[in-house]
Amino acid sequence: MSYRGFPKYVTVAEKKAKAAKKRAQLRKKMPKIAPVVIAGNTLARTWWGKSWNKNLERYADYSNRIGRGKSYVRHGAVLDLKIQGGRVTALVQGTRAKPYEVVIRIAPVEKANWKRIRKQCQAELRSLPDLLAGKFPKALAEIFLAEGKGLFPTPQEITFDCSCPDWASMCKHVAATLYGIGARLDEDPLLFFALRQADTAELVAEAVKDKRGALLARAAGKSARVLDDADLSGLFGIDMDVAPDFSGAARPQAAKRSAPGEKSASGPGADATGALKTGRTATLLVEEIICKTATGATVAMIAAATGFPPAKIYAITSRLRMQGRISYIDQGISGPP
Repeated sequence: MSYRGFPKYVTVAEKKAKAAKKRAQLRKKMPKIAPVVIAGNTLARTWWGKSWNKNLERYADYSNRIGRGKSYVRHGAVLDLKIQGGRVTALVQGTRAKPYEVVIRIAPVEKANWKRIRKQCQAELRSLPDLLAGKFPKALAEIFLAEGKGLFPTPQEITFDCSCPDWASMCKHVAATLYGIGARLDEDPLLFFALRQADTAELVAEAVKDKRGALLARAAGKSARVLDDADLSGLFGIDMDVAPDFSGAARPQAAKRSAPGEKSASGPGADATGALKTGRTATLLVEEIICKTATGATVAMIAAATGFPPAKIYAITSRLRMQGRISYIDQGISGPP
């Protein structure tokens, strides 16, 4: 306390320095913490991060209280934030020495809404990279942000708890965590779909089906101009073998025999061609790499081992996670949960 009982004024620089010191101390005990660090005053920079914050601020239940967390997240008070499924956990530094524990739960997107959104995406959504980059028609953006009917949660679909003594329905630590989620979506938009427990591959699959049919219809019979699955994978930014099978039956992928003197790719270092030579699909190859990495693989590690672009890896890992074959841990991807 300072003169006449008023709290001592603390500058922004002092607050940031205090948060940085606390992060360093916490990292010694918890090496895998994932702090939220905001560059400048902008809380979110991508479409997904901005839309997350916009959605929260438009509700009367939140508009008068969520602003309390802006300074906290800007000053680096969110020392750790992890998203797994529909659950967010965070450690937020408050006035006390020990960080407060925050838990936020987000309900899955309603099945009826998800079915309707998937149908509306058929003619509008071009690829997974476009989806993650927020590059889609304005009409689709309005569908995603539709109040109560879009992809973004309503206050009724969000529950939270904090270990602080503040009895307010939304304390500063919860508000800071909610803004921290927006910042985290800037880094990895796929986390939004993990929160809503929705599969991105399902959004793109129908669009791929329609476009694939149109492309094949234009081809005159069987010729070199007919696109195969490998071509479509690069064109649409998803792995065709993780998308739902449209024929109603799985098409086994035959292993290709190696020519005399030709080395057959195997192991984590195999590229996309090697996966086909060994009879493994891209999905099985990625799953094998993840499961063999005890501490958890990253997208960059998988890309280096396979040669797959990040968008393809995102699509594969999203489907594997939804099937329960892998899980997200901290900032990486782990084997069977």
